[in-house]
Amino acid sequence: MGDATTRRPAEPDSAQAWLVVGATFLATFTVFGIVYSFNAFFRSMADTFGTGSAVTSLMFAITTAWYFAVGVFSGRLTDRIGPRPLLIVSAFLLAGGLIATSTVDSIWLGFVTYAAGAGSAVGCAYVPMVSTVGAWFVRRRTAALGVSVAGIGVGTLLFSPLAARLIDAYGWRTAYVILGVIGGSLLLVASLGALRPPVDVTQEAPDLRATVRSRGFVVLYVANLLVSTSLFVPFVFIKAYAEGRGIDPGRAAWLVGIIGASSIVGRLGLGTLGARLGSARLMQLSFAALSLSFLIWLAAGSSFILLVVFSVAMGVGYGGFIALAPAVSAQIFGVRGLGVVLGLLYTAAGIGGLIGPPLAGWLIDSSGYSTAIITAMVIALAATASLSALPKSRVA
Repeated sequence: MGDATTRRPAEPDSAQAWLVVGATFLATFTVFGIVYSFNAFFRSMADTFGTGSAVTSLMFAITTAWYFAVGVFSGRLTDRIGPRPLLIVSAFLLAGGLIATSTVDSIWLGFVTYAAGAGSAVGCAYVPMVSTVGAWFVRRRTAALGVSVAGIGVGTLLFSPLAARLIDAYGWRTAYVILGVIGGSLLLVASLGALRPPVDVTQEAPDLRATVRSRGFVVLYVANLLVSTSLFVPFVFIKAYAEGRGIDPGRAAWLVGIIGASSIVGRLGLGTLGARLGSARLMQLSFAALSLSFLIWLAAGSSFILLVVFSVAMGVGYGGFIALAPAVSAQIFGVRGLGVVLGLLYTAAGIGGLIGPPLAGWLIDSSGYSTAIITAMVIALAATASLSALPKSRVA
């Protein structure tokens, strides 16, 4: 081919490795920032289609499950062909999916267009780029992964308020068209830095059958499933909750952004500390912080200040989880074949994302927010406890 995807430097941890980190930051900034802005669209779409909380939240839930399912296949493809072709595909899927969603006259059709477009775009961007970063680094892997996925936090901070303003100015349909054009363009720019790693990840990959049966994989899978069931609830419902308690929609839109901004602390701070104190231990602490943050939400009522405190605590725990999970996986399973291993692990997050928001929506419609919040907290605490069974890392 003769392009940058086939040139390999002599060593990892090089300047080119940090270029890949920058590209991954931009890719995660784009796809997750746009998908996590769904909370800004939630009420407008529910009003347009005349649907309740449970049904409307299914659009986000199905998309979440789908992009983690796609990660299984995109991770394997990355190990074979590199990340750049997949990131280019992601750009066109994101733009096409959002533009198609802007035209639907039924929320059921929106489930298809949004998941197939935006969901597939995330699946073709996240696992390929994160696994590539993991293979580009040895000494600074945990820190590099933390910087890479910090893009999710920055994107969440900026895109949710942007989406809210676009909806106010042009309506939700035009807002999706604008975000589709912006997102597709940014991903094409990111693809320029999507370089294949110096490690041949297709050789000596782990025995997948043995891997999925191992104690480490089972524990990580269960923990991912449980914590993701809780994690995605505030991304869908915190804005609607705040508005329902009389908080201005513009201020309410910032709550998800604050989760994203605070997650940067978890991604960078805990990601960096992971190399010193142990990634698995810090990931469990992140789960605990995420779990206990629901107590603040439960007590917040109509207090915007307490909702901000909740968003900060949730963001730090969430950011630590996202930054440390790939590092823990690389330590246990190694970097060869890491793309497919991460893809398989992240199906647990997809299942959790599919269960959590609709379950919370049903509880909100039938019993109110308190029941939904308590349920999310209990599930997150179970995830925290499950990590105690994680074996010690076998691979540096």
